[in-house]
Amino acid sequence: MSQPQASSSSGLNSSSSSSNGVVIKTVDMTEEMKEMAISVTQQAMEKYTIEKDIASFIKKQFDEVYGKYWHCIVGKSFGSMVTYESKCFIYFIFSGLTILLFKSG
Repeated sequence: MSQPQASSSSGLNSSSSSSNGVVIKTVDMTEEMKEMAISVTQQAMEKYTIEKDIASFIKKQFDEVYGKYWHCIVGKSFGSMVTYESKCFIYFIFSGLTILLFKSG
């Protein structure tokens, strides 16, 4: 089992933009997982307009592919402090919505 890590959604010091308008604030996961997070988020936003439905869709996709205990928070403004499994965390902005996705459990 991976060692737990802690991260806060405020005061983060790593940030990068991509050409598709995604702003990665912090990432601790493989490139494959990161690309899936972006792709699944795009699918969710095409399918749903309610933030909790978007979060639920993303969480369920990650539970299916990478095992249980994923958590997803979607919104325009929130603070957080979470403990997560190493290599299982991403915090990014997609089309004006902030997505926090992590595995803990």
